Amino acid sequence: MIPGPFSYYRPDSVADAVKLLASLGDEARPLAGGHSLVPMMKLRLATPGHLIDLHGVGELKFIRRDGSHIRIGAMTTQHELLASDEIGASLPILQEAASLIADPQVRYRGTLGGNVANGDPGNDMPALMMMLGASYKLEGPSGARDVAAADFYQGAYFTALEPGELLTEISIPVPAAGHGYAYEKLKRKVGDYATAAAAVVLTMANGKVATCAIGLTNLHETPLLAADAAKAVIGTALDAAALKAAADAARAIMAPAADARGPVEYRKHVGGVMVIRALQRAAGRAR
Repeated sequence: MIPGPFSYYRPDSVADAVKLLASLGDEARPLAGGHSLVPMMKLRLATPGHLIDLHGVGELKFIRRDGSHIRIGAMTTQHELLASDEIGASLPILQEAASLIADPQVRYRGTLGGNVANGDPGNDMPALMMMLGASYKLEGPSGARDVAAADFYQGAYFTALEPGELLTEISIPVPAAGHGYAYEKLKRKVGDYATAAAAVVLTMANGKVATCAIGLTNLHETPLLAADAAKAVIGTALDAAALKAAADAARAIMAPAADARGPVEYRKHVGGVMVIRALQRAAGRAR
């Protein structure tokens, strides 16, 4: 199908983009990679009257180390994450996850900001952002504010973004040196959303888990932070009992939809399997 009629804008600064969003109101939508919005427009499931293309806003594309944090501009693409030496050294789990997003063509165009901002429960990066303790910079007519990723997601496609606001930057604390990490993703075919996925970052001390964080993708209407599952393995050597306890605690907060990827019980089962695999692989990487 063909999208409905719309007006097209290409601002060259965040300030101009925010002004356009505020003045054009509810009929305006920002355009980043376009992999969610454009297909919905073609199917007439979304009919914005105005598109604000962010590709002319150069200040939204960067990767910088700032003390103990990595700051990433919202228009940074998945391909640029994969090519970044800074990300590879400080946040390698982002590269692991980015490599599992769709296919190379999508990764060349798809942006980190678009992936985390639209509230799609199937997107890979939101659960990682929550698990890593990231925060988002939101800029709007009233100025800028920071919102923790853990507080950003309110429901499927519902987020903390207020009318006229734009997500401009992601700030991520750098995990401890020697940490282990893993992103385990089960999907039906290349390019598909996860049937279930789990992200883990942990540290080990004297053969036991010292710290741990676990995020879950596409197993609820929002990304999940599996705090009880992480607590279940702290102080353990990741023996079978600890792994089972973590998987059971993770399954207790899962509420996936039954869809073409499988019934609810199957998706919860494989969600627990992804948690176990991610914990084991992260521990193997920890120094």
